[in-house]
Amino acid sequence: MPLHRSLALSILALASMPALSATPAAAPAREHVGNRTSENIPAIPPALVDQLNRYQNTRGAVFAGWSGSCMLVSTRFAETAQAHRVCQPLGMREQLTFYPEPLAEIETAPAASKLDGFVFGKDVGGNEFWQLHWFDLKTRNTTLLSDGKARNQGPLFAHDGSRFAWSSTARNGKDTDLWVMDFATKKSRALVTEGGQWNAMDFSPDGKRLLVMKYVSAAEAYPGVVDVDSGKLEMFPVDGGKASFKAFKFAPDGKSVYFISNEPVHTDEGVGTAQEFHSLRFHNPASGKVEVLTANTPWDVEDLEIADDGRHLAYTTNEDGIYKLHVLALPSHKPVKLPELPIGLVVNLGFSPDGKRLAVTMNSAASPNDVHVIDLGKASITRWTQSEVGGLDPAKFVAPTLVHYQTFDTVDGKPRMIPAFYYRPANVPAGKRIPVVINIHGGPEGQSLPTFNPTAQFLANELGVAMLLPNVRGSEGYGKTYLDLDNADKREDSVKDIGALLDWVGQQPELDAQRVGVFGGSYGGYMVLSSLMHYSDRIKAGIDVVGISHFGTFLKNTESYRRDLRRAEYGDERDPKMAQVFEQISPLNHADRIRSKLFVAQGKNDPRVPYSEAEQIVKAVRGNGQPVWYLLFDDEGHGFRKKSNVDYFGAASILFWQQNLIGGQ
Repeated sequence: MPLHRSLALSILALASMPALSATPAAAPAREHVGNRTSENIPAIPPALVDQLNRYQNTRGAVFAGWSGSCMLVSTRFAETAQAHRVCQPLGMREQLTFYPEPLAEIETAPAASKLDGFVFGKDVGGNEFWQLHWFDLKTRNTTLLSDGKARNQGPLFAHDGSRFAWSSTARNGKDTDLWVMDFATKKSRALVTEGGQWNAMDFSPDGKRLLVMKYVSAAEAYPGVVDVDSGKLEMFPVDGGKASFKAFKFAPDGKSVYFISNEPVHTDEGVGTAQEFHSLRFHNPASGKVEVLTANTPWDVEDLEIADDGRHLAYTTNEDGIYKLHVLALPSHKPVKLPELPIGLVVNLGFSPDGKRLAVTMNSAASPNDVHVIDLGKASITRWTQSEVGGLDPAKFVAPTLVHYQTFDTVDGKPRMIPAFYYRPANVPAGKRIPVVINIHGGPEGQSLPTFNPTAQFLANELGVAMLLPNVRGSEGYGKTYLDLDNADKREDSVKDIGALLDWVGQQPELDAQRVGVFGGSYGGYMVLSSLMHYSDRIKAGIDVVGISHFGTFLKNTESYRRDLRRAEYGDERDPKMAQVFEQISPLNHADRIRSKLFVAQGKNDPRVPYSEAEQIVKAVRGNGQPVWYLLFDDEGHGFRKKSNVDYFGAASILFWQQNLIGGQ
């Protein structure tokens, strides 16, 4: 189960930059300590380290699968998240793996098999070239399953454990093919080699067929089924020619399927109606009919799980950023009564081997990830893990409120409204204006959710700083039209949504519009740079983490297996018209307009946004006389996963806000 990366500077991109008129900044103060290189970052005061300590020692536990009557969870007790076994509610956590690198995916052996263990993925230094390994719980031995070189992901067992499928770039390094292994002999072969990115979705109950999906973008995917023995691939027709799919599973009869899609819905007369949201559907090939099971839910269905005994199906809906759990009895599709759950996130669903219980990972503003188990017969819930929050009092954590603000364009003649989650400090003295950090998600098709956020809690409770998490156009969860509003040459419209948020901040009597910072990672890092490019007069400081600084150089240098996927979202740099758009909107070409304080942080092994993107924007902004803080980790990739690195970056970020946003501290 999934648990929810030395390139030269581009001469062409640098040549297209405007002439530099400002005096270049002085040579940066450079420090190299172990795996970390920092430039212009002051020493972290010991008092700040002490103040942050408890917030940086929160942790969570994520459900990874059942193993008999026990379960596996992923949690961190040292530097990185590892596999642990828990055999009773709030029982001892037995750590099973002890690697310096975090585990990426864990797939437990099915209950119907004779296997006792799990498959896990692990990379090196965040390079995302995951290798799959088998951990045998009886012998405690580990066996490498993949080739040791390619990028391997999406492990999936057949229901009897005899076969094992996964996705791999082993054939040519570019295409993500589907592979299958006889698990007894460990002999493997390529199963689907059609080109593009393919994922294994579900084995039929007899293990002879495999539902597969070709992923193109967040708005486009193509399902099919492959005969595992012959390799014959049959693609399913997609209503409307193009649609998005989030899950595809065999029904207990091995013939019908349940799936999540935003395909058009057809009436009995055959008239198709376009759909904004992903709905849960049931297709019976005998009748040829597709039944929409969530037709009355105007929100996305996110997840789908079916019990091994075939008696229940679980799914979640994402309702304006709040996840809600639903269980249906099979085959009647009647709702099953559930206990009341806290408001927040519900993910990583997993039925127990006997089908009588459902494990979920829950997360709320006041509680990090933890595993709970629902007894379906009793409609009761039991907590299985209780993760630490650094000794802090959860009652003092700030819960975000959902706000909507008006942006620059209209929908059906009415102002378009953008949703955002607002973490507001408590007990603010009357008349005092609060500084604010705008935290922009990546993706770009990601979504900010009201989850446990120790940084937001520290800013609110210790420094009196608010945090806003907008879901600008292009975010998931708000329909197909909203998702497509920032594609290709409409890219900067999402930046205008940040400008509209700045207007909203100025209208709030408690917020200080003169002290606004922006923070973002990956595509969110691009949004930070672009926001500073357009609104440096209204934003005091920004932190860009693994962000894109020029779309042309990014697409040229990102790993080959990602390039076409990103072109589908951002546009194709080989198209002269699109290349011209990239030149116009890329922050690297307008570094002279970035006058706010800037902190850039990057992992050297990032396969998604190469570290050259960070180094070229740092050089360009410094060339205009602006000092820039720069942080590079040699053992990280697309984001930071090792605790010591996360802690240092977190402390440096707070120091940056203190010096450049809050002031006087």
